Amino acid sequence: MYRFLLTRQWVILTLIGLVLIPVMIELGFWQLHRHENRVAHNEKIGRALDAAPVPAERLTAPGRDVPDSAVYRRVTAKGSYDAEHEVVVRRRTNSDDEVGFHVLTPFVLDNGKVLLVNRGWIPADGPQTAFPKIPAPPRGEVTVTGRLMADETSAASGIKDVRGLPDRQIMLISSGQQAHALGKKVLGGYVEQTSPSADSPQLLAEPDHSGIGAHMAYAVQWWLFAAGVPAGWVVLVRRERKDQAEAAAKQAAEEAPEASPATA
Repeated sequence: MYRFLLTRQWVILTLIGLVLIPVMIELGFWQLHRHENRVAHNEKIGRALDAAPVPAERLTAPGRDVPDSAVYRRVTAKGSYDAEHEVVVRRRTNSDDEVGFHVLTPFVLDNGKVLLVNRGWIPADGPQTAFPKIPAPPRGEVTVTGRLMADETSAASGIKDVRGLPDRQIMLISSGQQAHALGKKVLGGYVEQTSPSADSPQLLAEPDHSGIGAHMAYAVQWWLFAAGVPAGWVVLVRRERKDQAEAAAKQAAEEAPEASPATA
């Protein structure tokens, strides 16, 4: 009665189902791992933002990468802004998705080393080739507070590091490039300022560490699909068996009159 399962059509259908089940299960675990990574990342950001600020030089140094454990940590530094060598980072958006610039200002520490400070966002009101008008940073010795960030790269950001830009404009924040341009020792990474001054650029929003996305829902969805494959296969088998039984009964009923003897 189930000999139809040995036909080419059903063998192929069964093999496809056997392949889909482990694939869907693996996709479910992939989404689960993404969910777990997102939760861990959010917890890491939360711990970093809640920690008491420390001097920037405890966590970074010239020519060194900011360690992953130090990213988003609140840091402080005492020194003075070098507005003369200020640059802007092109094609950056604010919380309303408006396109503009980030303002990157060298901050000279008391020991002569430089800390790059992203003072915030300004709109791109004029032509892209012109240096925009920027609110001046505070003069004299000040203390800056902000979130420590790693140097930006094309691989991590997806932003191409275009060269040949207008004067004092950059695409990515790189302490190495700025050290070369300034001819000074620049601490690795940069700081997103969180302590505003009068008439300062629009401060950058705190990184999102509350949303977890839909990865868990996708994981459950893939596992339901995996469970649905054998259930669907059983339904199709029963339907095929029923259809074949009905076809056989119909054929037998049609052949019955032909097989009975003719009456005189």
